[in-house]
Amino acid sequence: VQLQASGGGLVQAGGSLTLSCAASGDRFRNSAVGWYRQTPGNLREWVTTMALGGASNYADSVKGRFAISRDNARNTAYLQMNNLKPEDTAVYYCRLFKYHTWGQGTLVTVSS
Repeated sequence: VQLQASGGGLVQAGGSLTLSCAASGDRFRNSAVGWYRQTPGNLREWVTTMALGGASNYADSVKGRFAISRDNARNTAYLQMNNLKPEDTAVYYCRLFKYHTWGQGTLVTVSS
């Protein structure tokens, strides 16, 4: 399974972005999916996970501002990010847990 993340870019604080994570093949629907983020010199940080049944949980730092969703028919996961803050600036990665697969990352930059 390969993952292609997209949707990153430059946005002002308070703005919104939606990231997408498209999976190849048809195994996407068999795995929980998650988003992580990483800044230079730091470990990759967990952001959110959505289980097969649709239950989701979030890091405290993004709770109430970010929303994960998935479209199994399109083999795609999404991360809706609202009220973005400069500290959200990072490279965002998606992950399919069952297949230990990471996407290549997409850069989100939030200006103050």
